Amino acid sequence: MNTSIDSLPLLLFSSAEDKANAQRISRLARAGRLRKIHSGVYTSDLESPLEQIIRPNWHKIAEHLYPNAVVAYRSAQLGMPDDQGNVFLVYGKRVRRLQLPGLTLNTLPGAPAILNRSPSMSDTPYGKLFVSSEARRLLENLYTGKGSEFRTMGRQWVESQLSKLCTIRGEYKINALRDDAKSIANELGLDAQFKTLTSIVSALMQTGKARSLHAADALARATGKPYDPDRIEIFETLFSALRKPFPLIADPAKSGMSAFNFAFFESYFSNYIEGTTFTVEEASEIIFDGKIIPGRNEDSHDILGTFKVIMEQPFRSKPPKNEDDFLVWLQQCNHQILSSRPDKNPGQWKEQTNQAGNTIFVHPELVKGTLREGFKRVALLDDSFARALMAMFVVTEVHPFMDGNGRTARLAMNAYLTQASACRIIVPTGYREDYLLPLKALSQNNDPAPFVRSMTRAWNWTAGLNYSDFTKLWEKIRVCNGFTDDPSKYQLLDPRDIG
Repeated sequence: MNTSIDSLPLLLFSSAEDKANAQRISRLARAGRLRKIHSGVYTSDLESPLEQIIRPNWHKIAEHLYPNAVVAYRSAQLGMPDDQGNVFLVYGKRVRRLQLPGLTLNTLPGAPAILNRSPSMSDTPYGKLFVSSEARRLLENLYTGKGSEFRTMGRQWVESQLSKLCTIRGEYKINALRDDAKSIANELGLDAQFKTLTSIVSALMQTGKARSLHAADALARATGKPYDPDRIEIFETLFSALRKPFPLIADPAKSGMSAFNFAFFESYFSNYIEGTTFTVEEASEIIFDGKIIPGRNEDSHDILGTFKVIMEQPFRSKPPKNEDDFLVWLQQCNHQILSSRPDKNPGQWKEQTNQAGNTIFVHPELVKGTLREGFKRVALLDDSFARALMAMFVVTEVHPFMDGNGRTARLAMNAYLTQASACRIIVPTGYREDYLLPLKALSQNNDPAPFVRSMTRAWNWTAGLNYSDFTKLWEKIRVCNGFTDDPSKYQLLDPRDIG
């Protein structure tokens, strides 16, 4: 028999049913080749801390000790031990706790796995274990008896989960899920939990009492204003990071030719970054002479429409004052930008979910509610730069329109800055990655610091230019590498450092 450590699996199990294997493991343990974790559970790793071995392999240990148990309650949703190392299993007729380094297996009395029913009601096999079905999971997490605060996700989680499912699957599927729960509630001994589930679903469908709900996003759905709770969490993080004063950078292009020249390059770069690319010569003919570039009628109108919005009210310096105005302002702004593209439904809320890379934006049903929640945080900020960044990110993250979302978001940002007589922000082509990557970090990692740093730098860069002379401005942006399509080779330079 080969008993070298290298040939042994990380975990080994012995049982009375396989006497030969049990004897073999016992010999290895006596020879110092194995460490005992628990009765019948050994590891060939003689050095690593036991919690590093046990926690990742919790399901193997659980299925050996409690075969055919149901991974239930909060554990069925998490799919792993909670922060305290707890796993909850339905097994046997008594409440028991087995504490191991990094893991506590909690066995609870209850109905065994539900099998041979429709897929939506049958518990899911997981090795020698089972995982609660979706309907069973919802009922279990509505349990309110002894120890419920530890073993369940809680009622608010169930409400929020049902609200999300309603968005993703629709009301018909939620009603079907309720029917599944009804079919299994009695055999699970969870009839009281089913009554609670029914009241939650009725409230979400607006056929029951909304005041019975506790989760904020579920309550919003019940009152006809559903929003995306995951986005609100990100908004809150950014809101907290922006709740401080920022040095005010005065507007270097308030009026006259300076304002005109600024608007030209703001429009030029805001379109370029979205893929509507022209040379500066072509863009100047479009804006200064009203020329439509042959074969690019819609693109020409995009850059001209953006320029006009920058120069006209209310989009230049009269940002919205309340939630309702915010929705109307955004729709009108987007319509102005894309007025030549009827196929893009300018000014109309999107009807299909959109995405950029692996970032999926807010579901169409949740657009207006999420924008409203976002605006609440815009309105609560005192600093103009902070309000500007918050407004821009809210629109970017929701992506409420079929097209033109980035341009609309930056126009909302700059309206707040101009309202405060502060410098607007231009994002040149050479800064594209420095602008987009921090947005991604905030959206996917909930990290606002790179975004705030990035936009602060863009703000300072913009303020360092002189906008009084178009030709000199054009040349200064060029030598600063503002027009480069390859920022990996040419770093954006500070205009103050160039004579």
